[in-house]
Amino acid sequence: MPSETPPSIDLPTESKSLRVLIVEDDPMMQLGLEQSLTAHPQITIVGQAEDGYMGVEAAKRLNPDLIVMDIGLPRLDGIAATQQIKAALPHIRVVMLTSHTTEQEVIASLSSGADAYCIKGASVDRLLKAIAAAAEGATYLDPQIGRQVLQHLTPPSPTGNIANLSQRELEVLKLIVEGYSNPEIATKLYLSANTVKTHVRGIMNKLAVDDRVQVAVVALRSGLV
Repeated sequence: MPSETPPSIDLPTESKSLRVLIVEDDPMMQLGLEQSLTAHPQITIVGQAEDGYMGVEAAKRLNPDLIVMDIGLPRLDGIAATQQIKAALPHIRVVMLTSHTTEQEVIASLSSGADAYCIKGASVDRLLKAIAAAAEGATYLDPQIGRQVLQHLTPPSPTGNIANLSQRELEVLKLIVEGYSNPEIATKLYLSANTVKTHVRGIMNKLAVDDRVQVAVVALRSGLV
């Protein structure tokens, strides 16, 4: 880790600190995550768990803002644990941090309610980007995963409501899938934050989904981005 001051992770304005639970069975990975994340004053590690069942229990007991979740956990895997946590505590954000990169696992993770997907071995900055995106309510897919999923999905011809997306909505949709937050999208497209929120709501309505994760899944499955 560099000795210089860690960069800000650009948390939502209403959140001055992010309480994070780490669910990871590899002791060395646990230690590395704790050291990397606690180097940032905006992050507080509130607990750690070594398997999926312990992760669900810890989430209910500690009520963290966000969980960094491994997929390959003993007893109960990260996908099933995420489903249970989201069912009981839907406000908790979940960032999948894993070496599992198959299309099936990515889609299963996002469908379980995970808000972001980051690959083990990626830079700390990339993990922080995933955490910041999830904390803001955005979806983040590691670029390596996004490319892989897009390469293996067979895109159907957009029909129905999908075809009703405007060019501007398609631009916003692409940035959602890439993990950009609303403020970042506003900056990139030279729009106001309120205009971006309106576009995001319009996209959700046209795709008949309830949140940004489902937007990303639909976009990836249909080959829209």
